[in-house]
Amino acid sequence: MTAEPIQILLAEDDEGHASLIKRNLQRIGIINQVIHVRDGQEVLEFLDCKNNFTSRKPIHPLLLLLDINMPRVSGVDVLRHVKADPRTAKLPVIMLTTTDDPREVARCYELGCSSYVTKPVQYEAFVDALQRLGMFLAIVKVPNEPV
Repeated sequence: MTAEPIQILLAEDDEGHASLIKRNLQRIGIINQVIHVRDGQEVLEFLDCKNNFTSRKPIHPLLLLLDINMPRVSGVDVLRHVKADPRTAKLPVIMLTTTDDPREVARCYELGCSSYVTKPVQYEAFVDALQRLGMFLAIVKVPNEPV
C-alpha cells in the first residue's frame, strides 16, 4: 500500500498485542519497518540513542505507536517527554491503548498526540481497528527530520 520509507516505532509491553499489530499491518500491505520496544523507558532510550540503541543511525521519517499502560515509564510520560524535546516535538505520536477514559483521551491530545486509537477487547474488533489504522498509516505524511 505505501512506498514511503516511514519507520514505525511500536511501544507495546504485551507481546501478543505487538504480534497482532505487526501481523495485521502486514496483512493490509504496510511494508514499513516496525521496530518494537517493550516499555516507555526503551522508547526514550531509542530516541536518545542510549543503552541498546547507541549504534543506531538517526531515522527519518519516524512515527510512534504508543501504548499508555507500560512498565517503567508510562506512555503519557513518554508523550510528555517527546513533545517537550525540540528534537522530537514534531514526531507524530499515535496513542494505541485499551484506555478509553475521556479524561485520558483529552489529556493525551492536550500533550500533543496526533491521534488516539482505542484497542477493543474483542479480537474481531481489535483486528478491524488495526486494519483501519493501517489504512491511515498508508496515507499519512510525517516530517522528514532525523530522530
